[in-house]
Amino acid sequence: MTDHSLRWGAEALWEQLTPQLPGLSVEVVARISSTNSALLERARIVTPPSEEGHVAQVRRSVESTAFGRRTADLQPCLLVAEHQTHGRGRQGRLWQAAPGASLTFSLALPLSPKDWGGLSLAVGVALAEALDPLGTPAESAESIEGGPSTSTRGPGQRLGVKWPNDLWLLDDEGGGRKLGGILIETVAAGSQRLAVIGVGLNVLPMSTSEVSTGYACLQEIAPDTTAPKVLSQVAKPLVDALRRFEREGFQAFAATFATRDILFGRAVLTTHPDVPEGIVTGLAPDGSLLVRTDQGVKEVGSGEVSVRLAPHQSV
Repeated sequence: MTDHSLRWGAEALWEQLTPQLPGLSVEVVARISSTNSALLERARIVTPPSEEGHVAQVRRSVESTAFGRRTADLQPCLLVAEHQTHGRGRQGRLWQAAPGASLTFSLALPLSPKDWGGLSLAVGVALAEALDPLGTPAESAESIEGGPSTSTRGPGQRLGVKWPNDLWLLDDEGGGRKLGGILIETVAAGSQRLAVIGVGLNVLPMSTSEVSTGYACLQEIAPDTTAPKVLSQVAKPLVDALRRFEREGFQAFAATFATRDILFGRAVLTTHPDVPEGIVTGLAPDGSLLVRTDQGVKEVGSGEVSVRLAPHQSV
């Protein structure tokens, strides 16, 4: 059964988001394998020709025990899982979560931007700004190239974005730990493309085997926080960002990303065969990572590439 001690306010979320997402349905389930997988599977269902143009009857919000209130439609859906048993990250990595200790949700909606590049960065910026609004940019500094800096971290800023899809909690010593992750998948659906934006955020302390990046949770900066509170905090900023990205692309987020970029100026190791190591110098217009190597500055696209800080580097 759904743990009703967690009050998600599905109806309130629906009322807040539906002006921008007509046809939206909000659903909270107690347990599911993967919110991304569930929404992708529904989108791949082929609607019979006789049903073309039919708009499914939708329950606009529900807190229930199972997912499946719609079978074959492309209307927006916010699907929240109190316990996601097989959450996925990039490159097939398992996203560890625990009931109440994590916020795991996916938002599916048709998107048609001119360029999809940098979408995960825009989402990361939206989440960081919603959860850490006091991180205002500092005065511009000189970059490692000697020109205007593209990294202007704000005073008191606690959250950073690690290219291409992670949120990190920064510490006072210049280090940091992983707080959350983003997984974006798309699927062709007739003449449209449906984007499924999956988000996992650590809310409370939890035992985890993910030691390479450390474990951080939002309770460290907001002691009274809960998963439903975090969802209500990030849902509308996320939708706002997606609509803006659709209109303006990543460049609308580039300057703000620079204030949150934890890799800028750092030595990194990558799995890209042509860029095994180098110094991050910023981003290309499409959100690709720029890495200075002995052979010059190279672009690294997100794809299936992994990028990590070189040993003894702190963020």
